[in-house]
Amino acid sequence: MDHVVYVDAKAKELEELIAGTKTMIIRGATGRKLPYGRVNMEDILYFINNDGEGKVWVKGNVTDVYNSDKMAEDESISLAEKNQDKLGLTEKQFEKWAGKRYIVLIQVGNIETIDPFEIDKSNYGNMDDWLPFENIDSVRL
Repeated sequence: MDHVVYVDAKAKELEELIAGTKTMIIRGATGRKLPYGRVNMEDILYFINNDGEGKVWVKGNVTDVYNSDKMAEDESISLAEKNQDKLGLTEKQFEKWAGKRYIVLIQVGNIETIDPFEIDKSNYGNMDDWLPFENIDSVRL
């Protein structure tokens, strides 16, 4: 499966992924929402900045995935702290993700820049920061 993943432009997450200083993506919520349970080893992640530019220009593949069970806030914070060396979260990002009941940690490898392209988001009225697709070519513009 292919996924389009929006990352924090202000925190320069794309640049950190390319440089190899960030090797893991975190998502968290009070319930089991995307990408919980929907990401598997070898899935391809296509990264796009959340700055409105709208172009995918970095991709990588999933090398490991962890979907937490329901956690207390302190357990969730501890999990994020233990993985901070791979996550490279800013203080603001840490506050956003750590402490959620459900955490998904996605280890990413084989990061590469690609020819930029836009995607068709017309089927996604309620835009989220994680969009799963059977095949990226079905939404590539």
